[in-house]
Amino acid sequence: MSAQHAMIVAIVTTKRELLQGGGAPVFIVDDHKELQQTALTLEKIMDAATHEVNASTLILVAH
Repeated sequence: MSAQHAMIVAIVTTKRELLQGGGAPVFIVDDHKELQQTALTLEKIMDAATHEVNASTLILVAH
């Protein structure tokens, strides 16, 4: 059995004030609708899965 490895490849958020340094690109959007649309587009481009951290932040993870 092999170990699975996952990596955060992008972050999409509406809360600029919560950002801290990190290694993944961050996309700052204006509202919930744009949050969902941006994450869906990036999910397709990056062949990644979107996971909700909270109501204002989604992460895209490559498995």
